[in-house]
Amino acid sequence: MEKDKLLEQMRTAVIEGEIEEGEALARRALEEGIDPLECIEDGFVAGINKVGALYEEGDMFLPELVAAGEVMKEALAVLEPELLKSKQTRTILGRVIIGSVAHDIHDIGKDIVASMLTASGFEVHNLGIDIPADTFVAKVRELQPDILGMSALLTTTMPEQQNVIEILKEEGLRKGVRVMVGGAPVNREWAEAIGADGFAEDAVEAVKVAKTLVGS
Repeated sequence: MEKDKLLEQMRTAVIEGEIEEGEALARRALEEGIDPLECIEDGFVAGINKVGALYEEGDMFLPELVAAGEVMKEALAVLEPELLKSKQTRTILGRVIIGSVAHDIHDIGKDIVASMLTASGFEVHNLGIDIPADTFVAKVRELQPDILGMSALLTTTMPEQQNVIEILKEEGLRKGVRVMVGGAPVNREWAEAIGADGFAEDAVEAVKVAKTLVGS
């Protein structure tokens, strides 16, 4: 019964954006011998899934989404090392590289997407902001991700998304990776025009699109 109560408190902490409470609950669960994988999947991930549903319904807004992602991030920092010690692993839906394109220094939206993807079971490599095309391509070659996500928050930086896709083609890497694009000025028509595989307006949609792209 105590375990069920803790799992419910984890879900609540995510929904209410209680960052310190989420971390404390993760540590308490480990002290009481509760399976860290169960904490992640039945506690925190269940909470983030509820947050996504509330956001889509208009009952939760961007600040709450950001806070929920932070709760998940702090909880995973506590729980994932214990998974490694016990030789357990989360089911990884796919590997994602994400970053803001060259000359674009906006990171809030991209970081929310990265957090939500991590919370939803993806292995995420967040490259940061102002990432040159060659760096994206080099990382695709090195990490062989399932998905490459590129954010552009300015109309002047949008062409960089197309530039990266073209270089991937030239390097023979395009067929091996799905490309997602997003950002305030980006729309579905632009994504289709540059040959991207997916487009998302927000973090919740990004998770859905990513799952579709990896066949989950």
